Amino acid sequence: MSLELDGASASTVTNATAVLEYLTRQLVDNPDAVGVEVAEDRGKTTLNVRVAPGDLGRVIGKRGRTANAIRTVVRSTAAVRDGVEVDVEFLD
Repeated sequence: MSLELDGASASTVTNATAVLEYLTRQLVDNPDAVGVEVAEDRGKTTLNVRVAPGDLGRVIGKRGRTANAIRTVVRSTAAVRDGVEVDVEFLD
């Protein structure tokens, strides 16, 4: 698990980060290249996901449907279990 913190507390998004990393690793060809970075800016927590260059399309899916499904699951997990609002971004 590759978790990097950028001004946010790890305990505030632990469950959401674990769910996001698990879902992403299940979709990609190179699960060891999956990395999740937690960034907080003006009170908003963002989970930035990085995958191997060839795996980004698999994570985003057709018309972004897979990415939107992942965002929905992670946001609901964060809201219910972690008590925070998060945004998920998939980076090159």
